[in-house]
Amino acid sequence: MSSDTKTVNNTLYAAVIVGSGFGGLCMGIKLKQAGYTNFLILEKADSLGGTWRENTYPGAECDVGSAFYSYSFAPNPDWDYKWSKQEQILAYLNQCAKVYELNQHLHFNTKVRSATFNESSKTWTITSEAGETFNSRFFIPALGQLHEPNIPLINGFDSYQGVAFHSAQWRHAVDIKNKNIAVIGNAASAVQLIPEIADDVKQLSIYQRSANWILPKGDRPFNRLEKWLAKHTQLLHKWYRLNMWSIGELGLLPAIKGSKLHRKILSWYSIRQMKKHIQDPVLQKSLIPDYPIGAKRILLVDKYYPSLNRDNVELVTEPIDHFTASGIQDESGKTREHDVVVFATGFKTNPFLASIDITGKDSRKLREHWKDGAYAFNGVLTNKFPNLFMLYGPNTNTGHTSVIFMHEVQSDYIIKLMQKAGEGSIEVHAEPEKNFAAELQNRLAKMAWNEVQASWYKQGERIPNNWPGSTLEYRKRLKSPDWSDYNICSSNR
Repeated sequence: MSSDTKTVNNTLYAAVIVGSGFGGLCMGIKLKQAGYTNFLILEKADSLGGTWRENTYPGAECDVGSAFYSYSFAPNPDWDYKWSKQEQILAYLNQCAKVYELNQHLHFNTKVRSATFNESSKTWTITSEAGETFNSRFFIPALGQLHEPNIPLINGFDSYQGVAFHSAQWRHAVDIKNKNIAVIGNAASAVQLIPEIADDVKQLSIYQRSANWILPKGDRPFNRLEKWLAKHTQLLHKWYRLNMWSIGELGLLPAIKGSKLHRKILSWYSIRQMKKHIQDPVLQKSLIPDYPIGAKRILLVDKYYPSLNRDNVELVTEPIDHFTASGIQDESGKTREHDVVVFATGFKTNPFLASIDITGKDSRKLREHWKDGAYAFNGVLTNKFPNLFMLYGPNTNTGHTSVIFMHEVQSDYIIKLMQKAGEGSIEVHAEPEKNFAAELQNRLAKMAWNEVQASWYKQGERIPNNWPGSTLEYRKRLKSPDWSDYNICSSNR
């Protein structure tokens, strides 16, 4: 059987992938390596890159080291820093697309509106907002969990007459020099952009809802010897990958799982590093979280604390009450004037795949299927939706390691499922999926993520985003599928 199948009049693609970030490109590369050549990668924008195309705010970089935040099969000897900046990560993705000849599969300016499973042909029809239709044996959304900006509803925002935008939609034409700037939020994006703009602005007010646990990452440029070794041997690359993997698995994950010793060591180290830079006891108190380390995303950054010592930087811990025409008033009654307001308030992470109207067997809507929260067997497929495979789906995010490791494991697993289905279909039985979801929620209930009332990891009392175990456990689970867990139907032809 050929991996490329076509109908008489219209192309029947072996697979249609949605999204051209790290996950979508990884899936495309794995498809080519497995012999599939008749596939498309649909991208809503006019270029590839996902989050690394969208997030161009000052100081944008990855909080996972470059050697680990890259494909294991595509080491990059040209990284300039141990933790790479946005521009170089985007360049890496473009280079991978070129080397693995993915550009011919990319279909830009195509935002997917709906996808419907045809039970008789066992194929998917994917429809774009422009009305284009694509027929495919397998449908593989790779949209990620962090791509739709979240802007909170704050009273009076409509009356504000200054400039406001989300950090993921940075308006580079707006001149912030010598202006009064507000940054709402103090998490991953905020702690990167704040040090980069603090020197240029007149006044910078940081509106903090809650403190974050922050660890230094010790970023630095690679020296000439390291770059030479990277070009001539993969030993240095493999060493750095192993080192970063070990820190996450042996240092951070145990704290997230509840190890008192690991929590004590990491908390002590975080506070110690903060106090090296911050001497004001009142400010120190404001920067120590009131929740266990690991319950929310642990931030890795070097420059944030030093930037808080600047005379033109103020940390505001009073909650925001409302916007005024010229700024923001907090709940204490104090009003601050702001020329520009930056929402560094993260992304909407639930519900999954909400932007696409997906219909499976028996006219089942995925939105209805997930009305009580998203779940998926191995984070990849769900009952009633044959030949639908997700990358970075429910319960595949991590708080301690590189998501690209997870992408590679998922892509290899999806290839196995595709090969097993052939020209037919494959879906998970309801019972194994139900048992898998219950197991994960039982484990997650005992972890740090469940020790806070609200975070982007949670939806009510459930945690639909995160994987509770190690990366090695995840790889082992997906490496050798138990085919009794699946309903496999042969082609009707």
